[in-house]
Amino acid sequence: MRTTVGIIGAGPAGLLLARLLHNAGIDSVVLEGRDRAYVEHRQRAGILEQGTVDVLRAAGAGERMDREGLPHEGIELRFAGRRHRVDFPALTGGRSVMVYAQTEVCKDLIALQLADGGPLLFEAEALAVEGAGTDRPRVRFRHGGPDGAEDVLECEYVVGCDGFRGVSRAAVPGGRAFERTYPYGWLGILADVAPSHDELVYARHDRGFALLSMRSPSVSRLYLQVPADTDPDSWSDDEIWAELERRFETRDGWTLDRGPITQKSVTPMRSYVHEPMRHGRLFLAGDAAHIVPPTGAKGLNLAVGDVVTLARALVHRAEKGSDELLDAYSATCLRRVWQAERFSYDMTTLLHPAPGATPFDDRLQLARLDRFASSRAAATDLAEAYTGFPIG
Repeated sequence: MRTTVGIIGAGPAGLLLARLLHNAGIDSVVLEGRDRAYVEHRQRAGILEQGTVDVLRAAGAGERMDREGLPHEGIELRFAGRRHRVDFPALTGGRSVMVYAQTEVCKDLIALQLADGGPLLFEAEALAVEGAGTDRPRVRFRHGGPDGAEDVLECEYVVGCDGFRGVSRAAVPGGRAFERTYPYGWLGILADVAPSHDELVYARHDRGFALLSMRSPSVSRLYLQVPADTDPDSWSDDEIWAELERRFETRDGWTLDRGPITQKSVTPMRSYVHEPMRHGRLFLAGDAAHIVPPTGAKGLNLAVGDVVTLARALVHRAEKGSDELLDAYSATCLRRVWQAERFSYDMTTLLHPAPGATPFDDRLQLARLDRFASSRAAATDLAEAYTGFPIG
């Protein structure tokens, strides 16, 4: 098989890149190790920045998002029994975010790719990237499951959108990793109950962080800070709801509605960046290059920024014959990546009491939160970061 751009991974990054290239007349092949059902039901992020929403609309993938997504114009911070709303449009000149699950983004992009895009091969497991430093890199892959035959995809460029555990990053020699792990994780649930608030609620409590989110007008997504090694099945449904109620408690008597819990899982918390994000004609994008803790809602949005930057560079190469933007890809993306890492770290350390925290540490967290509630400048910095850093 031959193509111009070989894309490893059919998550939002790989699928969106394929769509952007198709719209620009550049051919590609997408290899995905899992089957279609797995990709379309893999639960991940659900907050789309303003820039991500704009990119999906421009790519022709915004129709269902605009019909079914939930626009949000702010978040609520809770601490010491207080409630404070951060108004995004008022602080950012009109920007907002959209609640629309990654599963739905993938479904929309898969449907477009299969309808009129290049080949999208499911159960095509990438085994290795070879010749990344040459002008004809190759991807060895196995098609059809563990017993399938091996094949080779020859490309002009390879893009690794294959996640943290994929094969692409291993093909970048001499890279440097920057990493931080956190001693806590998130116990997350899906519940068949209407969200108890119309916007996301970030709660800092002495017992730990809690987040109220949603997947739809009838499905709530909620999280509790727990030790990193927690078994989700060690928590009963009643224990989860009781702990959520404690952490969301306010002085004005706000109540949390309960409902049947349909899913439980524990999400680890990690910050990770790999530099550089390019070797020769191999480019890393999304989780293959960087991980952020979910507190800042940046993971999917960073991946979108990567592939938009790369698509521009590939179009520039096709139209102008210049490698200028391709050569700048890693540095361009990393500027945005590190700002998102900074914001995600700040939000995480702002809201999560750390094991062994002292009363002094607790007071500092409360003082930082009070600053957002009392200073327009501080609230503006939060709102600008949450709604998204410029791409490119």
